[in-house]
Amino acid sequence: MNQPDQNPNDTLAPARRPTILRRLLSHHELATLLLLLHAPIDASAKPEIPQLHEAGLIETVSGDSGASHIRLTPEGNAVLRGLGVK
Repeated sequence: MNQPDQNPNDTLAPARRPTILRRLLSHHELATLLLLLHAPIDASAKPEIPQLHEAGLIETVSGDSGASHIRLTPEGNAVLRGLGVK
């Protein structure tokens, strides 16, 4: 009899995409991303490399000489685009 009217806002919201960043980046990490924007760097060049790698913002690639270099992933590029850098 007295059934409450269903509110159209009560419908389930679509699942949100996971965000790229689960934490804020430090100024050192942002500076490292900016360095990588212009050129790959040596894997041991910066102490921020492990955190950026874990966040999926950078990746390690092997060069022709067997040396490892670090470069931005598409997610890392998206962070820089979001900052208006790219």
